[in-house]
Amino acid sequence: MKKVIILGAGMVGRAMAIDLSKSYSVTSVDINKKNLDLLTEEYSINTVEANLSDSKIIEEVIADADLIVGAVPGFMGFKMVQTVINSGKNIVDISFFPEDPLSLNELAIKNNVIAIVDCGVAPGMDNIILGFHNERMNVENFVCMVGGLPFTRTLPFQYKAPFSPIDVLEEYIRPSRIVENGKMVVRPALSEPELIEFDQIGTLEAFNTDGLRSLVNTIKIPNMKEKTLRYPGHIDIMRNMRDMGFLSKNEIEINGNKISPIELTAHLLFPQWSYLPGEKEFTLMHVIVEGFENGVKRKYTYDLFDQYDTASNTSSMARTTGYTCTAAATLVLQGLYSEKGVSPPEFIGRSENCYGFMMNYLKERGVIYKMNMF
Repeated sequence: MKKVIILGAGMVGRAMAIDLSKSYSVTSVDINKKNLDLLTEEYSINTVEANLSDSKIIEEVIADADLIVGAVPGFMGFKMVQTVINSGKNIVDISFFPEDPLSLNELAIKNNVIAIVDCGVAPGMDNIILGFHNERMNVENFVCMVGGLPFTRTLPFQYKAPFSPIDVLEEYIRPSRIVENGKMVVRPALSEPELIEFDQIGTLEAFNTDGLRSLVNTIKIPNMKEKTLRYPGHIDIMRNMRDMGFLSKNEIEINGNKISPIELTAHLLFPQWSYLPGEKEFTLMHVIVEGFENGVKRKYTYDLFDQYDTASNTSSMARTTGYTCTAAATLVLQGLYSEKGVSPPEFIGRSENCYGFMMNYLKERGVIYKMNMF
């Protein structure tokens, strides 16, 4: 049986470990014993308690693995992926680190490694959808709106984080790259808010974030943008916090102690933004792909509305993000995707077989993208 090592056992990492353990020998690695104990209580999953910020430890724990799945916080992601590639191991990663993953492409090719990055719900499935259509039509416009939210709206934030709060805060300060009329433009995060009505949940607020990531370099389309969805009012609070310096990475000195404001903010928000056991939440995504197909004007829309799974006690964000990653991991493990180097998800979408496999894999787990053609 092939061996899979999952680096990180947070909410999404645990969901991926459980999913892959049905077909492979899985070992989960994390510094947090409580996270690991949640896996050993009910599942036949091996666990290793280890500090994944140490490259030597990573090299040791992945030595006999057939595939690595990366699920560490974003600030650890680049170094972790680099270490795995240097070890000559294939990896599928969802850490969404701020550095450019394509900068590791030459290293991956040199080490004969398959490295699929940004393979979650978004970035991830939206890239795969665009990659699929971009191979088959002349795409002129791509839009992705996506968000994960609790059903219960609690003031002031009306939000909870399904993963590391500091990774969420990073979305609110990282400049947003958008493509307009064939040119990349940069706008501040949280800019250009608009109210969007969704049948399942009502009115949400969409605003610019840097979700296109690799797409600005790998696919040439005249117009592309990605927006994050939140309940109305959240954006004003986060803008004020950003403008007041609470999201600054520049250290300040207080009573002789140096501290990073964004790290302090993340620490204070963590208890407020943490989901309670069994708390209901949802993931919503709306994707638009417009252009010409065989000379005919065509518009495709994809809609996802996924909810907390009470049967397995698995959050929607863990399902939609994690199962996209495990689907890609299965592609690699089964030899269905074998391109060496760093592959953002849009590369997977180029193949009709891979695209179909991903959609079917998710559908079997109740994560359903409804496609309409106009």
